[in-house]
Amino acid sequence: MERMAYLKDVVTLDLNEEKCVGCGMCSEVCPQAVIAVNDIGRAWIQDRDACMECGACSRNCPTGAFSVEAGVGCAAAVINSMLGRSDAPCCGPIESCGQTVDQKKSSCC
Repeated sequence: MERMAYLKDVVTLDLNEEKCVGCGMCSEVCPQAVIAVNDIGRAWIQDRDACMECGACSRNCPTGAFSVEAGVGCAAAVINSMLGRSDAPCCGPIESCGQTVDQKKSSCC
């Protein structure tokens, strides 16, 4: 099965390598296996474009090495449109993640 990919080069995920202590929590909580720990015990982003910006890595990193604007990406647009949230920026049609998202048809990604 092919791995799901989102939009290229739009993810807000960032890693401050100097803060990383190599605990591995980020790789354990990432639902997309975006983050791995290398053989010298440091986290690295192995597949940035697969990140769905859930924020699990940044919320669980004890040193604050990760930052991500959770929920700003395409995944949030799809989820909000599926929920039919009227207060969501994706309920439109309006442009939310680089493409027009219609709340009846969430084909953003």
